[in-house]
Amino acid sequence: MELTIKNLDKKYSNGVHALHDVSLTIQKGMFGLLGPNGAGKSSLMRTLATLQDADSGSVMLGDIDVLHNRDAVRKVLGYLPQEFGVYPRTSAVELLDHLAMLKGFESKAERKQIVEDLLVKVNLWDHRKKAVSSYSGGMRQRFGIAQCLIGNPKLVIVDEPTAGLDPGERNRFYNILSEIGENIIVILSTHIVQDVRELCTQMAVMNHGRVLFSGNTDDALLEVRGKVWEKKVGKTELQQYQNDYKVISNKLVGGQPLIHVFSETPLNSGFIQAEENLKDVFFAKLNELV
Repeated sequence: MELTIKNLDKKYSNGVHALHDVSLTIQKGMFGLLGPNGAGKSSLMRTLATLQDADSGSVMLGDIDVLHNRDAVRKVLGYLPQEFGVYPRTSAVELLDHLAMLKGFESKAERKQIVEDLLVKVNLWDHRKKAVSSYSGGMRQRFGIAQCLIGNPKLVIVDEPTAGLDPGERNRFYNILSEIGENIIVILSTHIVQDVRELCTQMAVMNHGRVLFSGNTDDALLEVRGKVWEKKVGKTELQQYQNDYKVISNKLVGGQPLIHVFSETPLNSGFIQAEENLKDVFFAKLNELV
């Protein structure tokens, strides 16, 4: 199954133009959608999840018209929004059973098996009788993935899933996403470049509602290979370097700014060539340098 988005446009009543002529083709596997806050990622995810209308354009999931056949989409959709609300004092078993019922599973025995399988998959079986409201952030996200998978969806959308998780929980979440992404379309919307590099072979970069890049992660790296240079500079020198060079990022290393500069020709004055990474691609695209 393939998700085909063509010329999608969305403008809110407050004047914000959230999506500008967005076109993407997304195939089975993990697809990373990168962009800063306000890039239009959540607007695109909400549109794909049938939670809001588009002003124009088309979206097809296989032979399903996503914009005009919401019921058909929801039968094959799993969605974990950025803010996933839970019911207080309700156990994971009870809540998943209720959600499975809402999904159309009327047989109590079938629901019991579905709930057990999902809680085992996301490593929450030992915590099944605890109230979901008492879970840690990582456990809640794993529960969120469990509810996504009710009914064996063909498309799973997760919006900023690892924000606020500690490294251990992020790794557990990575493993779950990688497993489910082997057989279905999983769209991972995030501003964390590492998430995309570790999980996805296909990606897109968005900013101000526009797609700046779409393709293979390795192809994205090729666009900056040999064109990024790094140097440690003094804090008082940083502004001058930003004036004189195309500085795409800077971070403190040992208390000193380490700058990455985009240049298609070699730089002297103490610069060394940096190994390409998706963070450089991300910032270069946002600054429209490649």
